[in-house]
Amino acid sequence: MIVVFGSINLDLVTRVERIPGPGETTLGDDYETSPGGKGANQALAAQRAGAEVAMAGAVGKDSFAVQALALLKAEGVDLSATMEVGAPTGAAFIAVDKHGENAIVVASGANRSAKAVQLERLALGASDILVLQRETPPAEVEAAAIHAKAKGARVIMNLAPAGPPGEKLLRALDILIVNEHEALTLGDALKLRTREPEEVAAHVDRVLGLATIVTLGPAGAVAYAKGARFAAPAPKVAVVDTTGAGDTFVGAFAASLHRGLSFEAAIKRGLAAGSLACTKPGAQPSMPYATEIEALAAKVW
Repeated sequence: MIVVFGSINLDLVTRVERIPGPGETTLGDDYETSPGGKGANQALAAQRAGAEVAMAGAVGKDSFAVQALALLKAEGVDLSATMEVGAPTGAAFIAVDKHGENAIVVASGANRSAKAVQLERLALGASDILVLQRETPPAEVEAAAIHAKAKGARVIMNLAPAGPPGEKLLRALDILIVNEHEALTLGDALKLRTREPEEVAAHVDRVLGLATIVTLGPAGAVAYAKGARFAAPAPKVAVVDTTGAGDTFVGAFAASLHRGLSFEAAIKRGLAAGSLACTKPGAQPSMPYATEIEALAAKVW
């Protein structure tokens, strides 16, 4: 089983000619709502990629909660460790430009009430994987990682949004996933002089013994694990909307590892899934299924 401890949001998305700068207003023609949140996104991505998934998070007692959980429920994600709280369900406000790039503001809401103790409702063991991000309280993320590690589970951390991880958290991880910006934030936290994301990943693997993947957008991904370097390009697709592509990579990567694929093969499945997610609008609605991921991976590699 894959267990995701993380955020659950409702996304409000509008398309604009270009992303506004500070103090600027840009008009969009319309807007859409869809389920989101990095935790929920990664849970759905893993479920669609073929894994059995449980989601541990928090939502409000409001209409946004119904919409935010809709696709997780429809796809069969176990929500027994997700709780209702008094705060409003988290929301993300997303602007997508004509090139498919996005800018996002997240209101945490109920996500601030998510607790690591919720994981005790699930029987974590050596055959399981815990997936984490940084849209829930840092202390609870750290506690969740330590809890899962004590149960023998593998722990994957997506260091997003970017922020410095604590030493205890890093020691409880098996795999770290960052994008280029997050890699530099990690490098700063570790007091490294380099401004090269790949060098940060190599350092983390060499010094901390922590396998690290850097996602590079259209350039694919590079990773280091046990001293070995892995790299793969992203499949070329017609980009419509990049929202959720990184989360799709994480979920599909975790699902591939869980079913026994090698580290490199799992990265390639993650890249195929992330690329496919860019071909449709929205975060969760764009996430591909296992058959689509395998078909694209077979064409590229």
